[in-house]
This record gives sequence, C-alpha cells and structure tokens, in this order.
Amino acid sequence: MKRDPIYVETFMHTSLERVWEFTQTPEIHQEWDLRFNRIEYLPKETEDAPQHFLYETQIGFGIKVSGKGKSTGTHSKETGESTSALKFWSDEPISLIKTGSGYWKYIPENNGVKFLTWYDYQTRHGFFGNLIDKFLFRPLIGWATAWSFDALKMWLERGQHPRLSKKLLFVLILSNFLIALTWLYHGIVPKLMYMETGELEMLTASGMFTGYEKEGVYAAGIAEIFFGIAFLFFGRWRLLHYLNIFSLLILGGIALVAKHEVYLAPFNPATTSFGVIGLSVIVLSLLKFTPSAANCKRKPDRN
Repeated sequence: MKRDPIYVETFMHTSLERVWEFTQTPEIHQEWDLRFNRIEYLPKETEDAPQHFLYETQIGFGIKVSGKGKSTGTHSKETGESTSALKFWSDEPISLIKTGSGYWKYIPENNGVKFLTWYDYQTRHGFFGNLIDKFLFRPLIGWATAWSFDALKMWLERGQHPRLSKKLLFVLILSNFLIALTWLYHGIVPKLMYMETGELEMLTASGMFTGYEKEGVYAAGIAEIFFGIAFLFFGRWRLLHYLNIFSLLILGGIALVAKHEVYLAPFNPATTSFGVIGLSVIVLSLLKFTPSAANCKRKPDRN
C-alpha cells in the first residue's frame, strides 16, 4: 500500500473532550465530513470491545457506496494524548476501496488541540482501479479530507455550521466557474472564431498593433482562454480576482474610446463586465468564511 501524507489541523481554544465529541459522535461527524453521508455505530458486545460501524457515501445520480469498519480508542494519562485507530472495508464491487486503515490522534496543547490523521487503503479492479485511484480518487479524497478538517475548525472555533460552509463552497465554485466561462467564451468565439464580427474592427480603431491587428486579436483570445482556465484551478487566489476587476475596467475603457457605439447595443461590454466584476467581489468577500483544503497541513511540523 502507498503511504499517504499525514493531515494536521490545530483547533485553537478548544478542549480535547470537545474535539473528541465532534469527531467520535456519528451524528456530528457526518455533518462536517465530506467523505461520509451517514455513519451508524453498532451495539457493542462489551464495553472494551472495538466499536463497529456502518458508513455510506453518496457519489451522485442516486448511487451510493456503503461499507463497514471498526475503531478502538485509547487515552494516555501520562501525555494526555488520545488516539482512535480504525479499519474499514467494503464488499460492494462499485467501491474502489477494498480495505483500509488509519488513525486519528489528539494532542493537547497550551491553547487548543493538535489533530492528526493518517489513512491508506487497498483498491480493487486491478490495473484500472489503481489508475483511477492515482489520478482521480486519491487526490479527490485527499482534498475532501483536508477541506472537512478546516470546516470542522470553523465550526469549533467560530460556530459556523458545516451546512453553511458547504453552501458557501458551492457559491465560490459557481462564481469562479461563471467567471471562467465568460473569459473562455470571449477568448474563443468573438476572437478566435469570429473576429470579423467586431473584435478586429475595434482593435484597428484603437490604433494598437498597427499592421498586426489580426495577430493581436489572436493573442488576446489565447490570453483570455488561459486567464479563464486559471479561475477553474486557482479561484481562491485574491490576486486573480483583483486582476479580473482591473482587466475588465481597462478593457471597458479601451472599448469606450475605440468604439463607444458598442455600449448602446443590447448585452454590451458594460453589462458583461459589471456582472463578472460582481462575481469577483462576491468571491473576495466569501474567502475568509469558506473553508479551504490549503489551510490543512499535509504533513506534521518537523521538530
């Protein structure tokens, strides 16, 4: 099995007992963890027996994956640390995960609790299962793990419920997607495919790239395509949104000087620019309230 990174999150001004409650209570755990939609503890045979549980994850289109697991918790009186070790498995062919194991470790600190986790698993479906895991599933579940811990951190420290965090995440993703779609459309359709509909005339009227107007339109179109793609992968970068606002204002000013008549047409540059600028303003205002996988460390600090 390939060893995954250790994920580290520090919950400030929070007791170990409270972190344990929010991570070990099934009804609370399933509220913040994107990896599970339902967790159910099964009755214990004895007090000291491992805790068996059922889990279920919905992957969309009415399809769900379920499995089983067992966990054992330990508490050290000497160090004050607590650990929850678990094993999990699924017998369903649709589940990429066949068997796996991991642990959660709780380390009390002066002003809070350092929370560490590690997990790994074996896949099914041979070569194709390994391929899907390497390039899609493992990165996705790694992101979901880190994002979920940051959502838990906001819940513990700020009282922001994960339901709100998930809604803010949706708004953030949708806003970045719409900004990307706008730039991609303007880069591909009116510049690369149909520049004769106005883009070439506008650049000629501006006096820029004299003698190379066609090449200038192509270059602008390619630049807009790359700029749009950037919002799909780096949509949390504040600088990207500041550049978006600045670029739209500059391009709008150039269009106004070169051919002010375009602002009299339906769906003119003003209506497009104001909407896309507004989307960037929304993203910038939501960033500090939306959990991010980047806030969770992928490996512990080295002493």
